[in-house]
Amino acid sequence: MHIETFFPYRLAVVAERFSRQLVAVYGRQHGLSREEWRLLFLLEDAGSLDSLQLSQRTSLDKVQVSRAATRLEEKGLITRTILGSDRRLRNYAITDEGRRLFRQAFGDVEVQAARILEAMPARDRAALERGIEALDRAIAKATQPEAGQDGRSQAADPVPGRGR
Repeated sequence: MHIETFFPYRLAVVAERFSRQLVAVYGRQHGLSREEWRLLFLLEDAGSLDSLQLSQRTSLDKVQVSRAATRLEEKGLITRTILGSDRRLRNYAITDEGRRLFRQAFGDVEVQAARILEAMPARDRAALERGIEALDRAIAKATQPEAGQDGRSQAADPVPGRGR
């Protein structure tokens, strides 16, 4: 077996190469790290989210979220407030400046992504979209817990919430 033909490896390598092209835009042109970009993306979409909602909607771990949030707060792009008596639970909200920067960066990222995707024939782009959706559904189906003897799932929430 050759690693270059192993599907999970190929998928990860191509996804990383595509992502690096976008990091070049929001990173170099707008001064945002990958983690900051993801946090701003989620907050621009939702307006505000608490710690639990963020952890459900992103692949970032708690330390990555905390560090990115600290940097974004220092830049005046988000606000963080403690919720209630549990000092670990926080609410994150995008500021007007954060929204402005995100929208500017997003426009530039869209241009770069479109430039790459337009290098593919339209039928290949459509097939890629269908393939990504099919892979996502297959992962959800394959990772659902086995049904119990009564036909009900053993877990309360077999497919956790997904985000961007």
